[in-house]
Amino acid sequence: MTRPRRPDPPPLETDDVRVAAVGTVAWAVALAVLLIVGLPDEHRWWLWVCAAGIATGLFGIWYIPRLQRARARQQARDRESGGDASQT
Repeated sequence: MTRPRRPDPPPLETDDVRVAAVGTVAWAVALAVLLIVGLPDEHRWWLWVCAAGIATGLFGIWYIPRLQRARARQQARDRESGGDASQT
C-alpha cells in the first residue's frame, strides 16, 4: 500500500540576479588570471571561453529581472481570471 503524495513545497525565493553577477565576476577573474599568467597558442581558446561566460552572465543580469516581472504579471492575470494556467 502506498501513502498519498504530499503537496509540493513552495519554491524558494532566491536572488537570481546576484547569482548571475557572481558567476560573471568569476568568469572575469578567470579571464584576468589567464591574461596575467599567459597561455601557449594552442590554449588561447580558454580566453574565448571566459569571454563567452562573461557575455552570458551579462545577458542573464539584463534578462532575469524582465523574466521575473513577466512571470509576476502572468500570475496576477491568472489570479484575476480565477484560473491557474499551470493546472491546465
